[in-house]
Amino acid sequence: MSVKLTRRIAAELLSRGESAVKIKPGAVPDAEKAITREDVRGLIKNGSIYATKIKHNVSAYSKVLREKRKKGRRRGTGRRKGTLKARGTVEYKKRIRGQRRVLKALKTENIVDNERFKKYYALVKGGNFASKASLLSRMVNDGVQINEEKIKELRHM
Repeated sequence: MSVKLTRRIAAELLSRGESAVKIKPGAVPDAEKAITREDVRGLIKNGSIYATKIKHNVSAYSKVLREKRKKGRRRGTGRRKGTLKARGTVEYKKRIRGQRRVLKALKTENIVDNERFKKYYALVKGGNFASKASLLSRMVNDGVQINEEKIKELRHM
């Protein structure tokens, strides 16, 4: 069996590319004799066949750039892709998704009917509530029957 085939089988077993698989010069005759996958596994186990380490990109330059961005550099109009609305903040997304989770939970438990759900969903979308707590207090003020335990549970969703 040729070394090429042994290398290919070893690449499959090591989950690496063929170019990353190395065979020690003294073990080439053994590698040529290896016929089955089990033979190749044995050569891998005793260290005759091995895979080179994965190279990682050096992050020193990216760290420097990150520090500059913290200072506010490299954030000009030429750097931006997407509209202002597309560049929404993570905090906004987190807040909106949390409020929508609360609404969905109330709807599935039939505390809020479909009509009210749509009303509050639109208000959430419009950014009327600063938090889940403000959404729940507004709902209670509007006459939605939610007990205190449920409110505590929903605040931590």
